[in-house]
Amino acid sequence: MLKWEYALLVRRRQAASTDVGWEIVFVWYGPDGSMVDVTPYGDTALAHLNRAGDQGWELVVMSEDPSLPGNSELHRYHLKRPKPDTAPRQRIRGAGRPARRVSG
Repeated sequence: MLKWEYALLVRRRQAASTDVGWEIVFVWYGPDGSMVDVTPYGDTALAHLNRAGDQGWELVVMSEDPSLPGNSELHRYHLKRPKPDTAPRQRIRGAGRPARRVSG
């Protein structure tokens, strides 16, 4: 059965921290719970989505938060990709020890 893993790319327009005005910031929320500022990897959503696509991610849906006042913007790009197959864990028995059997 095919299983999926999901990630989220968030594009936010916010007040600039080093200058007067606005800046665009991109944050990647990975399937492992990580949160990474990926702003240095590109200045457009397309650049980030193409980079994610090169890594096997597929865009599922995009949403915008219209409730933010003024010039603030918040866009969310929801992505998915097939989860890598992992072999089932095998039990390793101690070398030279017979399997323990329970008899009733």
